[in-house]
Amino acid sequence: MSKIALMFPGQGAQTVGMGKDLYDKYPKAKKIIDLSGGMLKKIIFEGPEETLKLTKYTQPAIFTVSMAAFAVFKELFDSSDVEFVAAGHSLGEYSALCAAGFFDFEDGLSMVKARGEFIQKSSEENPGLMAAILGMEKSIVEGICEQASNLGVCEAVNFNSPGQIVIAGTTAAVSKAVELAAVAGATKTVILNVLGPFHSSLMISASGNMAKELEKYKFSIPTFGVYTNCDASLTTDVSVVKEKLVKQIKSSVKWDESIQNIITSGFNKFIEIGPGRVLSGLLRRIDRTKRAFNIEDLMSLQKTLEELNK
Repeated sequence: MSKIALMFPGQGAQTVGMGKDLYDKYPKAKKIIDLSGGMLKKIIFEGPEETLKLTKYTQPAIFTVSMAAFAVFKELFDSSDVEFVAAGHSLGEYSALCAAGFFDFEDGLSMVKARGEFIQKSSEENPGLMAAILGMEKSIVEGICEQASNLGVCEAVNFNSPGQIVIAGTTAAVSKAVELAAVAGATKTVILNVLGPFHSSLMISASGNMAKELEKYKFSIPTFGVYTNCDASLTTDVSVVKEKLVKQIKSSVKWDESIQNIITSGFNKFIEIGPGRVLSGLLRRIDRTKRAFNIEDLMSLQKTLEELNK
């Protein structure tokens, strides 16, 4: 039996026009993108980029295009002799859970729209920065965050791969941490082009609002498990998923550890489903012996299906 891990991207992977060729060719992709509503569809296909970058639109847009790509993959790929698991980076966790069958697309879209609005509101109430620190050990980055925290909130929030850690917090504190990291020998520091201090404790109000929102939905038993961001563990238990989704908004994303755990479980094929190839790049950093295919457009779909059917 083949073992395939599905990876779903988060915020930052969006591009204007994403998913358009899948929409034009495959009825299943068209159906899902049409379900997202005329306004969101227009933003996905036509932009402008400044509008697509707004969190309240970015998150449902990426979720919609990822699920459209997954629907096409599911239709065209014979999975009768395949064991799947999934993981999604931040927002992508909703795509992973939807693909696994914890909830359907319509419920997922409603949740993601609410999440995007809550996070954008939280970011406006508690503005801040995110920055990537490259080439430093986890303990050193955490120590730098602690030093900078006398100026405000500064936390390590995304453990993406060995030597790639994202920090978030108030503008003054994160700016100071970036300076300290450069002096301490970071290979590179990059202020990220995002509109808020995601996954930090500054998101606590968004997390609380999401807890209330999730009470509206009934989740189902999935067809395969999902490795969740907040603890990097395989989750199939419906009773704990909502709690984990609430926690992940204000907690660090343990992506590196999630992928390591997937590899340890014997999964050796990875497919990134949705816009961009960010997670494929992180996989190479985590384990150079593993290769990721991706599905974001007609060309990548065809190539991935050819490789899987060899």
